[in-house]
Amino acid sequence: MSNLHAFDVMFIAVYFIILFGIAWWAALREKNVSSDYFLASRDVAWFAVGASLFASNIGSEHLVGLAGTGAGSGLAVGHFEWLACLILMLLGWLFVPYYLKSGVYTMPEFLEKRYNSAARTYFTWVSVIGYVLTKISVTLYAGGVVIRAVTGWNFYTAAIVLIVVTGLYTIFGGLRAVVYTEVLQAIVLILGSITLMAIGLSRVGGFAGLEAKVPAGFFSMWKPSSHPDFPWTGIVFGAPILGIWYWCTDQHIVQRVLAAKKIKEARTGTIFAGYLKILPVFIFVLPGI
Repeated sequence: MSNLHAFDVMFIAVYFIILFGIAWWAALREKNVSSDYFLASRDVAWFAVGASLFASNIGSEHLVGLAGTGAGSGLAVGHFEWLACLILMLLGWLFVPYYLKSGVYTMPEFLEKRYNSAARTYFTWVSVIGYVLTKISVTLYAGGVVIRAVTGWNFYTAAIVLIVVTGLYTIFGGLRAVVYTEVLQAIVLILGSITLMAIGLSRVGGFAGLEAKVPAGFFSMWKPSSHPDFPWTGIVFGAPILGIWYWCTDQHIVQRVLAAKKIKEARTGTIFAGYLKILPVFIFVLPGI
């Protein structure tokens, strides 16, 4: 059964109207050249770069996963979010100058220029297979679960709707549509999650009431090396390696900064995204607890 009321349906309808309106605007601005379609003519401002970096990272699997992990293990999963704040600075100050000066459209292309075509081919296949098996499949599954819970739709119907909607505005609007719809999604994510956090905390008596209801140590971010999920050794020595790969070399992320007007805009965008990455611990993990 659907859990939606008339106001909910109206709100969702308005959201999709705005979403497709952005895609239509982006399609009208398209100049039928590859730099426009893949990199939005390299004229994206810092605010859009930062918001897009944040929203492209926060998929349905991320939102559901952070809340679920928070419910099971507490705030410690937030280490990955706060670590991203620092790694985004590496992206802006160490990697971005090389990427933008090279004039590439994709990370595989950068590797080909830097090394050879074999490096490009290898990285392309690793990325595609990795995304299909980990990112895309998990995102569709988590998104389908959420839509099914909210609307009562069949799981496969929900997943197909996700694919069709995302595919339509991406195909017709290119990266410009993707970036600016992600700006909208970032705003909706943040405002909606702040509202959820406020309602949740009010129901349990604030932070003090929540702390009294959870096991000891749930609010501790620093876990012993024997911890099964978040040992400090893994956080300190392992997570940065994963973070640098994801935030500094992954095509899905780097493409946003490649679309920036210039290096200054890209760097400012990474700073803005870094500030936004402070929020998930409070607005995604905490409501799960």
